[in-house]
Amino acid sequence: MSETTDAITYEHAEPLFARLSLTDPASPEHDVLREEIIEVCLPLAEHIARKYAGRGENFDDLLQTARMGLVMAVDRYDVTTGSPFLGFAVPTIMGEVRRHFRDHIWPLHVPRREKELQGKVRAATEEMSRRLQRSPTAHELATELDVPVTDIARTLVAANAFQTRSLDTPARDNDGEPSMTVADTFGAEDPSYRLTEDTVTVAPLLAQLSPADRQLLVWRFYDTLSQGEIAERLGVSQMSVSRKLTKLLGGLRAEAMDEPLQPVA
Repeated sequence: MSETTDAITYEHAEPLFARLSLTDPASPEHDVLREEIIEVCLPLAEHIARKYAGRGENFDDLLQTARMGLVMAVDRYDVTTGSPFLGFAVPTIMGEVRRHFRDHIWPLHVPRREKELQGKVRAATEEMSRRLQRSPTAHELATELDVPVTDIARTLVAANAFQTRSLDTPARDNDGEPSMTVADTFGAEDPSYRLTEDTVTVAPLLAQLSPADRQLLVWRFYDTLSQGEIAERLGVSQMSVSRKLTKLLGGLRAEAMDEPLQPVA
């Protein structure tokens, strides 16, 4: 590496690309400078590869994929746009790593549509998080991608299919010593498992409710107040509370199941 490039890091590689743009692509000088740029930026590829380590894939394979993405970024970057190289390279490299996971690292069977949607959800989550300065809700993601919110919920659950362990894998006790297999640690089937699935779907819908509607549901299903007790707190009739709950729950059910909302009598 030349003395000129010794002081340059991938965060500020634009001067190297400016020099590269002035060379003849068919010249040896161009090839040497391109290799220097790749060498300078290799730590970026390793940094991104480590971000995805521990998800069931060999790190060397992740590193190789990230480096391939880096080379693609170097060859495609246009310094004349005025955009920083880092802003172009990071999504390019991460896209290659994610594609590697999507194509190779799904131990459990997941429908192809959900694999593809998972990539869109991840990209939309990153973009919306920057825009909103917070993580988007499932309902916001569904609106952004123009898909049913139930598809978003299924996709988020499907993301857990990246990594599995054999039931015969030795589990470890509190001292770190193998004592039993993973299968030995399983309990009986949890009758509330369906409730967990429902929660994944309904939680983002509840976040869209007004404070008054959420309070009504808290009183009824968390504090277990009767409709009459709620009516007394609100100063309305018990029938009014009953109708409000019916309409509210019907709306949530319709959104969760993507069904048309039925009018409440």
